[in-house]
This record gives sequence, C-alpha cells and structure tokens, in this order.
Amino acid sequence: MQGSIMTRPQGSAARELGLKRSEFDLAVRLGRIRTVAATDGGRRRVPREEIERIRDSEGFPEALLAQVKVVGTAEGARLMGIPPTRFTRLARAGLLIPAKFYLNRYRTVVWLYLAEELREFAASELHAPLLTGRAPDKVRARLSAGEDLRPRRWRARHAGYLLGQSSDPWERAAAMATLLDAAQLTELVESPYERAYLRHLRPEESWYGTPESPTAQVVERIMTADNPDEISWLRANLLLSMAEARRLRPAPRPTTPEPETTPESGPRAESTPDPQTAPEKPAPGLWGRLLGRRG
Repeated sequence: MQGSIMTRPQGSAARELGLKRSEFDLAVRLGRIRTVAATDGGRRRVPREEIERIRDSEGFPEALLAQVKVVGTAEGARLMGIPPTRFTRLARAGLLIPAKFYLNRYRTVVWLYLAEELREFAASELHAPLLTGRAPDKVRARLSAGEDLRPRRWRARHAGYLLGQSSDPWERAAAMATLLDAAQLTELVESPYERAYLRHLRPEESWYGTPESPTAQVVERIMTADNPDEISWLRANLLLSMAEARRLRPAPRPTTPEPETTPESGPRAESTPDPQTAPEKPAPGLWGRLLGRRG
C-alpha cells in the first residue's frame, strides 16, 4: 500500500533532492527519477527508496543537477564551440534534440537543450564535419525547404516519456492520442465513450496553459503531429493499443440512475445520456466531467 511513508508527493521529493520543480519535472521526463501511480488516482508519487537511491548515488547532488541542466541557443553554441547560427541550423535540421521549451512574453517558442547531450555531440568525431565543415546535402536541402524538425524531435522524446509512464494498453493508447489531432482521433476511435476515457487518462500538463488561451493554442500546435511518417506511426500504434485495450476491459459508460417512484405515477424512467447528441449538458459526476473535457 502506497502511503506517506512508502511514497512521497512530487513536490516533497523535489525538495528532498535539492531540485527546483522544473528540474525535478525534467528529471522525471528523462527517466532519471522513477515515479509510480498513486493509489487514489491522483498525481504520480515518488517511492521512498527511489529518493534514497538517488541521494546515495556517487556525486550527488552535483551529478543530478548536471543531468538536468538545460541551455538555450547562445549558451549551447558556446558549449559546442560553434556560432549560434550554425547551432540553430543543426537544431532545425533535427540533429540536436530539444529537452523542453517555453513561451516568452511575446509567445515565441524558446527551445532548451540538455547541456550534457550537447557536450557529447560536440565531442564525437563523427559530428566534427557538422561543426566546422559544409553541411551534408540532405541537411542543406531540409533547411532550404524551410523545414524545422525541432517540434517533431521534441514530440518523439515526449512520446517516449508518456509511454514510459503507461502501465496498461489504455494508457498507451491515451499517450498516442495525445499527439494526434481531434479529427484523426475521432476517425480512429469512433466510440465517444472510448474517446472520453482516453481524455481522462491523458496526463495533466502544468505548463500547457489555461484551455483556449493563446499559450495553450501554441503548445497544442507543438504537441500535435504534423509529419506524414510521424502521423502514420502514431495511428498504427494507437490502433494496436486500442485493440489490446478493448480485450483487457471496456471503456466505462455512464450508469443509469435508479428510477424514482411516486404513488401517483409509479416508476419514472431515466434515459442514459448520448454524448453525441447532447454534449452541451453532460451527465453528472465523473462521466459528465469526462465528456465535458475538450479533446
């Protein structure tokens, strides 16, 4: 049984490990800190032994801080010994993988990279021509066509994180659904009950912004797959996960309330709400909250 002794809330775990909340969240996404599902269905928690393992590891806390240190374009270029313009070209071509991003006050996307990965990239002899010489024809063609693979490369990393947190086929399906637009999800998953359940299983993203806000709209564009190969991979994996999930258990459906009985009229029938015909007035309770959430 998970309790306050066996596991710790993420905020408490971050403080015990000497990490800022943003550093802790990134460490979890990178698989540096293991979390487990909460028994009450709330936010995932950190096992007590995981905290002790990290604190007892060699070089703590400096080694852990180095693993989650992120830098922007200017500092990243300095670490690699190249001009910022070349750094940006390498990133746009998909050769440098963003670890996270944020929107500045002008709602411009600012990509951040793991300092540790940039050093390793620059130290590899295989990458030496990319740092000083003429870019390969394939890279130059991508850049000439105006391609920017940073969002796609970030989504690939994010998909790995989501799948790593998944414990059953329904959660894996929800992870794939997170990266597809609503139209494709409706095409692939026809049942509104199943779509509502997938929305319920989607992880909460604190950095997503208020729904419908300009920030949320920008983040949603970044999180939605737009490359044909990427979309095909997500669709195929979603269908496979859904087939396995349906064999495991059906998606929950609204329960029909007990009929009310009066001396004059007898039992009064209650109809089960149809989510396709009455989305404006969702059923009460959990089912209503599921259908009321925007997918």
